[in-house]
Amino acid sequence: MVGQSAAATADHLRTDLVADALKMAFRQRRPVRPVIFHSDRGCQYTSQQFAALADELGIRLSVGRTGQCWDNALAESFFATIKRELLGTTAWPSRAIVRTAIFDFIEGWYNLHRLHSSLGYRSPADYETALAA
Repeated sequence: MVGQSAAATADHLRTDLVADALKMAFRQRRPVRPVIFHSDRGCQYTSQQFAALADELGIRLSVGRTGQCWDNALAESFFATIKRELLGTTAWPSRAIVRTAIFDFIEGWYNLHRLHSSLGYRSPADYETALAA
């Protein structure tokens, strides 16, 4: 499931932003090890600060190959979906309103109810529950 990191939003792409999101997701999800965090080669994800945090949390970092967008296809698909199904449908009057709308979309629809072909037409919550059983 997509991590619960709606509060970790900003108008910049500094490493602190992604570090805060990872810490929040880790704290809320309490994942069973091993955990692999896959990303593109953005400087936030390849920084020493982010590597140190991942090591502290016991998370193995994985990055896609340069120029190979399909290495990160899951994330690319998610962002295309949220742009198509939520963000592209209306004008947003403030960051606070769009932040709430994104959180509601992810936690109230995308993770709990939206069927995903890659999960056998189940929601991420249903898939995760079945996987844990």
